[in-house]
Amino acid sequence: MENTTQQHLPRSRRSLSRGVATGAALLLTALTTAPATAAAQPASARPAGTTSSATAQGAAARTAAWRGGLLSLTPLGRQHRSEIVDRARQTGLDARTARHDVADYRLTYRTITPDGRPTTASGLLALPLGTGRHRLPAVVHAHGTLAYRGYAPSVADDFDRTVSTLYASAGRAAVAPDYLGLGTGPGRHPYMDARSAGSASLDMLRAARTASSRLGATLDRTVSVTGFSQGGQVAMELARELGRGADPRFRPGVVAPVGGPFDLDGSELPGMFDGRISPRSAVFYVSFFLTAQNRLHPLYRSPREVFRAPYADRVEALFDGEHRAEDIAGKLPGRLEDLLTDAWYQNLRHPSGALLTAVRANDRTCDWTPARGVRITLYTAGGDHDVAMANSVACAAELRSHGARPTVVDQGADADHFTSFLRSQPSLARDLPRAR
Repeated sequence: MENTTQQHLPRSRRSLSRGVATGAALLLTALTTAPATAAAQPASARPAGTTSSATAQGAAARTAAWRGGLLSLTPLGRQHRSEIVDRARQTGLDARTARHDVADYRLTYRTITPDGRPTTASGLLALPLGTGRHRLPAVVHAHGTLAYRGYAPSVADDFDRTVSTLYASAGRAAVAPDYLGLGTGPGRHPYMDARSAGSASLDMLRAARTASSRLGATLDRTVSVTGFSQGGQVAMELARELGRGADPRFRPGVVAPVGGPFDLDGSELPGMFDGRISPRSAVFYVSFFLTAQNRLHPLYRSPREVFRAPYADRVEALFDGEHRAEDIAGKLPGRLEDLLTDAWYQNLRHPSGALLTAVRANDRTCDWTPARGVRITLYTAGGDHDVAMANSVACAAELRSHGARPTVVDQGADADHFTSFLRSQPSLARDLPRAR
């Protein structure tokens, strides 16, 4: 859900010492000459006599050959340990695990759209310097809701980059995907589409493996996965895919999402009507969610079917990736009743049809069976009025039904959404595996 570091924090926290020196871009050759369009080959283009099973297997092989292929590696600068500590403390983060200087890089890589077509995405790779070790434990940090593409971790020298750099300073390879349609990726962001966010994050991990090798490091096979808000959902989806063997070069280890919206149908949407979710936050999330999901699961033909005037004429343009959350908020009402038509207000209270399909498609991230060595901790807060704590409780229950033993950590009734992350971060920084 909405990353309060962007919508509600003062600009001093959103703009943490911008201007890290940017080195010249180092263009890398593509890892494969297989055409990117191979995976999207239409049925009409199949060779005569080819069975559908063989075609599917061939398409899958071609997809595996280029997905995650590294297209470019751009140095973003190096940070001394003292600078990392100072910036972390300015943001309220615990910096006691910082040990090393860090080099940051922007990666551009091949991935797929929600409907399987070839595209590109970007992300941040942060590597520790002077560890004396060539094999590094990897940690993926998945960021929260960003309406503005320029706030993505590989572009903005901001909160999410500070978190990733801090993780790297402890002796880890920190990987922070921008997601589709954010950072330097083309198109619009398919907000809250867990499947495509997870696939883009897995492809970012593949690209990071290649980039690390080019830079003299090797990523350990066991990957820690964490994330905040929307990133909590993404982290669980990525862990789920790794746990199901999506790439044999990786396996999940520590899984530690913070404030993730894992249960839209049973927890998050009901919370928007019973007072657990603040009205303004609900308006922002619903506007972003409906406009994005309408491009994936057609929900309406005209915004006027869903949104009241004057919002129907502006809402889709507001979420084009070029508007900052703080600018969007002033152009939307303060309550769902004022945003939605009567019919869609009731549809959101009691989802059915295409809306229910879209919601439930994103409620499956906790539906998997973790291996015995996977350690799952769900961080949440009773005072979180952006992502109800019930989301984590429901996720834990579903994981337990598969034999897992997740731990749920409540950071308190006095902790809002962002505070829940600040209180969880010291444990994350301490418990995630790191080079020693």
